[in-house]
Amino acid sequence: MICFQFPFSMGKITVYEHANFQGYSKEFTSDIANLKDVDWNDCISSVRVVGQPWVAYEHSNYTGQLVVFEEGEHNFVGHNMNDKITSLQMITENLHNPQITLYEHINYQGRSRVITEPTNLSRGHDDNTISSHKVQRGAWLLCEHSNGSGFCYIAREHEHLPSSSSNPPAMGRDTSH
Repeated sequence: MICFQFPFSMGKITVYEHANFQGYSKEFTSDIANLKDVDWNDCISSVRVVGQPWVAYEHSNYTGQLVVFEEGEHNFVGHNMNDKITSLQMITENLHNPQITLYEHINYQGRSRVITEPTNLSRGHDDNTISSHKVQRGAWLLCEHSNGSGFCYIAREHEHLPSSSSNPPAMGRDTSH
C-alpha cells in the first residue's frame, strides 16, 4: 500500500506523444474522462507532473488498469500503459497526515489496523486478510500484490467500503505495497 504524501496544491500534467518527452505535447490542469474528446486517446508515452499526483487509466471514465504519476518527469509510462491511456484524473485530496483503517472482515468487523504511512502488508500478519476499509484522510494506492502489480485501486478520503462485494477484487486477498 502506498500513500501519496505531497502538500495540497493543484498542479498539471503534460503528456507527450513519444518517450523521452518527444513529439506533440498537451497540458491538462483538470480531469479528463475521455482523451478521445481532445484527440489524445491511446497515444501517450511520457509525462511531466507538477504538483498533485495524477492517475492515468486505460479506459474512459477512469476505469481499467491504472498507473499513478507523482510529481516529476516520467520519460516512459511503462510497457503496460504505453499508447493505452484514455483518461486522466488528478488526486485532489490533501495528502498531509494520511490515514486509512483496514479491517479483517466485511462491514468493518474483526481486527483493525490504522495505517498512516506507506506500508507493505505482506511483511506482517495482515497479508491476504483485509476485507473492508475506511479512508479518514488522503488517497491510498491499494494493490493486489506486494510489488504493486495485479489489480490496483485508488482509495479516496472519506470513502468507506463495508464489504468484499463492494470492494475491488484485491481487497479480500492482498492489500499491500
